[in-house]
Amino acid sequence: MIQRPQTIFLILTAILNLAVFFTPIYSHAVNDPAAWFGIGMALSLTLPMLIALISIFLYKNRSNQLKWVKIATYLQIVALGFAIGTLFSLGGFGKFLWKEVLSSGIVIFSLASLWQAGRLIKKDEELVQSMDRIR
Repeated sequence: MIQRPQTIFLILTAILNLAVFFTPIYSHAVNDPAAWFGIGMALSLTLPMLIALISIFLYKNRSNQLKWVKIATYLQIVALGFAIGTLFSLGGFGKFLWKEVLSSGIVIFSLASLWQAGRLIKKDEELVQSMDRIR
């Protein structure tokens, strides 16, 4: 059902990925002289966001839903790589880059949210399989 707990985590992932577009780390990535860096970060944030929203409605087929959430997780790891790459190209961690570090933290929270959604989907699937064995 749509009311399952993993739906909350999938919606949270979409909201967090959308929030990254309004942070300094994204603006620095877009303003990078290598244009592919900004495009890559935008794609690696948009695709998991869309996959998370679509996978909410795949609740009738949990194995398919889990497969799509795993794909979104891998794409989110790529987004984290772009965020960390942008952060290190700015000079690493420091007091003057506090907003950029927090922006990268949003990507990490989004990744954790996807991981938790996948864990809960797997838990639901195991519960259904155990109930089928009892019948």
